[in-house]
Amino acid sequence: MPSYVVTGAAKGIGLEFVTQLSADSENAVFAIVRNKTTATQLEALSRNNITILEADVTDAKALQLAANEVSRATDGKLDYLINNAGKSNHPGLALDDFPNTEALEHDLIDVFKTNTIGAIHSTNAFLPLLKNGLAKKVVSITSVLGDPEVTVSTEAIGQVSYSISKAALNMVVAKYAAQYKAEGFTFLAIAPGFVQTSLMPAESEAPGEIRFFERMLSRLSSDYKGLITPEESVKLQLDVIYSWPVEKSGAFVSQFGNKEWF
Repeated sequence: MPSYVVTGAAKGIGLEFVTQLSADSENAVFAIVRNKTTATQLEALSRNNITILEADVTDAKALQLAANEVSRATDGKLDYLINNAGKSNHPGLALDDFPNTEALEHDLIDVFKTNTIGAIHSTNAFLPLLKNGLAKKVVSITSVLGDPEVTVSTEAIGQVSYSISKAALNMVVAKYAAQYKAEGFTFLAIAPGFVQTSLMPAESEAPGEIRFFERMLSRLSSDYKGLITPEESVKLQLDVIYSWPVEKSGAFVSQFGNKEWF
């Protein structure tokens, strides 16, 4: 029975990963959320092969407790870890738009703790189980906004803390890949595409931010047709995850498995 851990599983892309993975009754899916009481959509799936565990990815001790529970259920093994948990604050502000230096530093550190350090804590907590698994795949959900070349070419000045944290996450993936490739591990940073989730506000809520992203994307690709659904994104990502070889461990790719971002 293949086993999966998905962080940030209460909503959006994480919830969709759990939904699609648990559709196969042969899969054991462990969904990690910050708060069980608010994970109503996840609870509503009501599938026997889903286990919901509570842990904030910024809390290494809580993640270790979650890993212990997974270990007891799987006889000490895990096949796939999907580091999906993430956050974004003040997406419309550039580096010099914050009201003061304290606000800027707080935002940078807050987002970095979740998006970058959180993925490290999660990976370290589950590494002993992954070493005993068959697939040995660790996938971190990143973003095209973490690509310096794309940032410059599209003049993407917003989402500063998010972009910086995702660029750092890409390096985290590379570091783990360099360390564990010889042991048969595949580490992969994958950008999910331009997906309609809670990290991306509706146009009615933040029309300026949406227009900013659409201008950026139109500069990046003339084929951009708008937001995709979490369902579309996860289907594409899983195709890449399952087929990605250990020889290419450490890569940073799109949901198409290349550098075509949208």
